[in-house]
Amino acid sequence: MVAIRLNRQGSKDRPYYKIVVVDSRVRRDGSFIEQVGTYNPMQEGENYTIDLEKVDKWLANGAQPSETVNSMIVKARAKA
Repeated sequence: MVAIRLNRQGSKDRPYYKIVVVDSRVRRDGSFIEQVGTYNPMQEGENYTIDLEKVDKWLANGAQPSETVNSMIVKARAKA
């Protein structure tokens, strides 16, 4: 199964995440198929970017977003 989830980057106490499409069996920070956005929890205000066209393509092909990524997708659609 293919999943859309967060991939942790950055150093200790300074997290930065990539929103990626991965095989669900791959570890959290392992290799990914495609990057579809970013999330920076250290930034104030709007702290994420998502390419909705890529996300829609993967959702149509059966990818399952994590709860966190799904909430970001819903917010991005409301804003667009």
